Amino acid sequence: HAMEPCAEPPLFTFGVIADVQYADIDDGANYTRTRARYYRNSVRLLRRACRAWSEEDVRPRFVLQLGDVIDGHNVKHGASERALETVLRELDGCPAEVHHVWGNHEFYNFSRDALLASALNSARLGDGRLAPPGDMYVYHFSPAPCFRLVVLDAYDVSIIGRDETSEKYEEAASIMKEHNSNPDLNHPPVTHGLEQRFVKFNGGFSQDQLQWLDEVLSLADTNQEKVIVVSHLPVHPSSTDPICLAWNHSTVLSILHSHSCVVCFIAGHDHDGGYHQDELGLHYLTLEGVIETPPHSDAYGTVYVYKDHMFLKGRGRIEDRVLRYPDHVNG
Repeated sequence: HAMEPCAEPPLFTFGVIADVQYADIDDGANYTRTRARYYRNSVRLLRRACRAWSEEDVRPRFVLQLGDVIDGHNVKHGASERALETVLRELDGCPAEVHHVWGNHEFYNFSRDALLASALNSARLGDGRLAPPGDMYVYHFSPAPCFRLVVLDAYDVSIIGRDETSEKYEEAASIMKEHNSNPDLNHPPVTHGLEQRFVKFNGGFSQDQLQWLDEVLSLADTNQEKVIVVSHLPVHPSSTDPICLAWNHSTVLSILHSHSCVVCFIAGHDHDGGYHQDELGLHYLTLEGVIETPPHSDAYGTVYVYKDHMFLKGRGRIEDRVLRYPDHVNG
């Protein structure tokens, strides 16, 4: 059921796209061999998205790239740099600045230090206030008056996103040891339920990061802003398959709930996508992945932001959605 944005002009719009996972290799399948993956075609779908954003009546203020922009398969072909150049060249065709979120495939291809020094580090576009501690990849910015976006680092505490000598790696290893005894840690410890999330391709948010998030949201409360929080990993169990959930998702939820500014949480990672609105009215949107989108379809969207709601205009397998702001939210 296609919907159209309302007649009044939006305050601003932004593009969204997730899990491009480009590699110059033949089509394959996912880990459980239940979904086709179109590795070469993904860059064509990215190009189509950038072209569409360029042609829209209202030029997007920015584009949100939700992580896993190139695939881990690039590593064994020695093609990580080349694949990244290919997708960045397409993104250069975007009509607006691109904000990059880091997913598990970024960390299969590059070390944290390499990512921090790369074009995938868009933290320079952030607001200088409340600089985060350490080398976590988080920042916030205001695309328009009374609105703020916060980018989180879901692999801050993880096995793949941290050097083996670091404390955060140790922390991740002990979390995994406690929950998953499989020889292959990408294999979930159980066949159903939330415990499935304790796999190597997921991660968590450090205490430092959560404290930083809390401070940024307090500032937004004070300034009567509406906030969209983004991360590669979903944080609400009803917005994703549990195997794709952030390890300490419930702690994040309690922080989001303790503020009056948050309207929406946007994630990728689960290629089937997902959506949930919780009892407080917050929206949790998980975007369908480009990598598992057939060549004849699409997977991107444009979010139209208004004073009392947002409208996601989806393309291809992304559904249109009206996201009304929760009643308790500022303004």
